[in-house]
Amino acid sequence: MEALINHIGKVIPLDKANVDTDQIIPKQFLKRIERTGFGQFLFYDWRFEANGEKNDSFIMNDPKLKGASILLARKNFGCGSSREHAPWALKDYGIKVVIASSFADIFYNNCFKNGILPVVLKEEEVEELFKKTTKQALELEVDLEFQEVCVGEDVRFHFEADEYPKQMLLKGLDDIGLTEMYMKEIYQYEQTRRVY
Repeated sequence: MEALINHIGKVIPLDKANVDTDQIIPKQFLKRIERTGFGQFLFYDWRFEANGEKNDSFIMNDPKLKGASILLARKNFGCGSSREHAPWALKDYGIKVVIASSFADIFYNNCFKNGILPVVLKEEEVEELFKKTTKQALELEVDLEFQEVCVGEDVRFHFEADEYPKQMLLKGLDDIGLTEMYMKEIYQYEQTRRVY
């Protein structure tokens, strides 16, 4: 997993609350067995018309936001089913940070486990960011080490992050990567076991 320490990116302002995992990655696209390839289906029912053409009125289809890697949304993002495909789709699309005033618990934890930083800001701070996106394409700096979202030189919003998932993301470790750090000890232990 890639480490995330400090990230600068353009913002996709998804001005919606209670975005559930079926909206993030609709159920008909869950047949893949890999963790990749889901990005093309991210927010599919909003990004595309019934005939498969792009929905030009949906914010993610704005050409100015091509390559954006930070998603800004409202409260209760990632609610609904606990499908891990939702962060897989976000990551595969290129999203590295999701900012909202609250997240569904399982989605929040799944983000950390899949290399995405979920940032909880106060509702008034989220509102301020949305206001800034109406004037121009917004670029933010998100610093996990110091737990800050920075807008230019003047505006800094602090966010909380539990120490364990924070350190895992700072070091680019998932559960398998953490286990692999102890391969020498695991091997030594295996050598002491009796063979029957």
